[in-house]
Amino acid sequence: MTTSVSDDAALVRVRGLKFSHGPRVIYDGVDIDIPRGKVTAVMGPSGTGKTTLLRIIGGQWQPAAGTVEFDGVNVHTLRRKALYELRKRMGMLFQNGALLTDLSVFENVAFPMREHTDLPESMIRDLVLMKLEAVGLRGARDLFPSQLSGGMSRRVGLARAIALDPDLVMFDEPFTGQDPISMGVLMRLIRSLNDALGLTSIVVSHDVEEVLSISDYAYVIASGKVLASGTPDSIRNSDSPYVQQFLRGEPDGPVAFHYKAAAYADDLMNKGKKA
Repeated sequence: MTTSVSDDAALVRVRGLKFSHGPRVIYDGVDIDIPRGKVTAVMGPSGTGKTTLLRIIGGQWQPAAGTVEFDGVNVHTLRRKALYELRKRMGMLFQNGALLTDLSVFENVAFPMREHTDLPESMIRDLVLMKLEAVGLRGARDLFPSQLSGGMSRRVGLARAIALDPDLVMFDEPFTGQDPISMGVLMRLIRSLNDALGLTSIVVSHDVEEVLSISDYAYVIASGKVLASGTPDSIRNSDSPYVQQFLRGEPDGPVAFHYKAAAYADDLMNKGKKA
């Protein structure tokens, strides 16, 4: 069941969202609210459009129908200059960190400040060191991306994502490929930075227990619809068989293990025919 929050409590409000890749429907009339100051998880199987949702919120992709409002502003009616200004209020942590390989850790974090502000270098230096200190990597400021572990790259990416003190930070599969220690560090950082900086966070993930443990609110999305939404406890207690199959990682259920096909015996009996 989908619930909504009041207008002033939602930083991002999605209504009637429709989006397709060719004949494949990704979203079919979806409503989503992202509460201010909270960590909201968006979960679902691979290929259900979780990253697509982040791109639509950021104005990179246009929906076929529906509206996406960021702090009351319809994102997809903005002209390019206004959209770029709005994006300064959004930070993004990409799956692989997406660091600029020819720049040091310090220069990667400084990059958005130099691109989008007129701050003096002395202030930029202080701010970069502050952001790196927040993610525990001030001592790594002179290293290059090739010298970092996967977990360190994500943490540098997080420092860069908060460089301009955004209102919203979007995390695209932040835990993928991380060892338990790195995952634990990232989980703690997402939660602690959200609370300390007054951020609003969207965490896209299929790592169920990890993301639910740090979230205030969650959505489960599949087949173009919101299948469940609410607090982590309400998601865990959902009476939807599909949601329970996803949460438990069961190989068979509403999502069948076998791809739709003719009866196995019929296929065997017709083995002489072209496959």
